[in-house]
Amino acid sequence: MSDEDFMQIALELASEAAQAGEVPVGAIVVREGEVIGRGSNAPIGLHDPSAHAEMRALRDAAQKLGNYRLVGCELYVTLEPCLMCAGAIFHARIARVVYGARDPKTGVAGSVLDVFNEQKLNHHAEVAGGILADECGAILSSFFAARRAAQRA
Repeated sequence: MSDEDFMQIALELASEAAQAGEVPVGAIVVREGEVIGRGSNAPIGLHDPSAHAEMRALRDAAQKLGNYRLVGCELYVTLEPCLMCAGAIFHARIARVVYGARDPKTGVAGSVLDVFNEQKLNHHAEVAGGILADECGAILSSFFAARRAAQRA
């Protein structure tokens, strides 16, 4: 499967988050071409500030592998990771991060900061951004537009 195929799966998870009233972000962990972890945003529903899609996908994959180290795995996420998620990505030893839309407010893969290129850190993941960026951005824009319209009504 291609990066676009895997990102499409993450987009489906983002749609599930939106249907649950969560910010629509989805993530998957892939190992040797197989999806081993899935996550969608759920901090509101779970009352958990760490329940970002990436964190949930990492947890799911770690449980399946029986190891918190996800060496050789790739993470696909519809929105550029935040600092919290980047820290978990480092600790999990994810080899590659693929994201869709840039996050100009909290993104740390080049938008606000670029922690993945910080040489002082002991782990470095390869990063590819902009995969299905229009689709990933559109689901977020639609979600927030609907939320603003509901607040005005």
